[in-house]
Amino acid sequence: MRIASKVVKGLAVLLACLVFNSAAQAQTSKPIQANSAWPKQAIRIIVTFTPGGAPDILARVLAESWQQSLGVPVLVENRPGYGGNIGADLVAKSDPDGYTLLIGTVGIHAINGALYDKMPFHPIHDFTPISFLASTPNVLIVNKKLGVTSLHELIDLARARPNELTFGSSGVGTSLHMSGELLKEMAGVQIRHIPYKGRAQSLPDLISGRISMLFDNLSSSLPLIKAGEVQALAVTTLKRSPAAPEIPTMAEQGFPGFEATSWFSLMAPANLSPALQKRLNTLTRQTLNQAEVKSKLLASGLDPAPGSPQELSRLIQSESNKWGRVIYRSGAKLE
Repeated sequence: MRIASKVVKGLAVLLACLVFNSAAQAQTSKPIQANSAWPKQAIRIIVTFTPGGAPDILARVLAESWQQSLGVPVLVENRPGYGGNIGADLVAKSDPDGYTLLIGTVGIHAINGALYDKMPFHPIHDFTPISFLASTPNVLIVNKKLGVTSLHELIDLARARPNELTFGSSGVGTSLHMSGELLKEMAGVQIRHIPYKGRAQSLPDLISGRISMLFDNLSSSLPLIKAGEVQALAVTTLKRSPAAPEIPTMAEQGFPGFEATSWFSLMAPANLSPALQKRLNTLTRQTLNQAEVKSKLLASGLDPAPGSPQELSRLIQSESNKWGRVIYRSGAKLE
């Protein structure tokens, strides 16, 4: 009886140990959520154009706010070139861990896929949408020495001098480039496109007269327009911009339906966890809904409007269809 009692007690102790060890093992092997300790290192926001433009402004607004609230460095890296594809490719091939993000553009996600024969990434499937950030009208500005003060005068000059006038943009495939192509198609004129890596290179050439005109984001060109260094002819939205209500629209000047808005979004690599996607969306909304931030961006010609990832996905698909048709009709195609 004593032996049996000891055996029973021993088995009970052994069973208890096994249960404890099994529970401990289960606890230590429990999957760790991808964002349970996020962020624990520096975050990079990739901007696919040179400093100073609208995407750069938005990236630095997010970086400043997040750095204060998250307590980790938030770095803005400018990776210009190839219509935004160089920087976007870097993000597309990064780990989906929330530490490498992209300021997406209409060019990268809705234009380049139809414009380029070969893409190093898929503009939709290789990214996780986080939030729409802001939009800005594009504005047509000309060298003051050109001697035109209205869109009608510019079109008349272009018809009289086919292929002599030039228009610049911040890169092939950008909405600024497509604005020029849309103008050429609707007006039936021939104007040569001169692409740049960014506004930092194109604006000095416009002011000096090396190029005739330039499509730029209103937020970027507004200081030059107000200073009288360039002549603004039209904005490319259907309504005038509150930031510059004196500049008429393209539609007002004989081109009904002309609309080409530059918009910007926050994107992450594909396969980002839903939890991190939600966290980043919340952070973005909190930043852009701050009264001080909204006021600053609106004064710069940027209209902040953060939204859900689903809304952003629908916008990208709609814009892809629209610009795909423009590219097909224009015959523009790049290697």
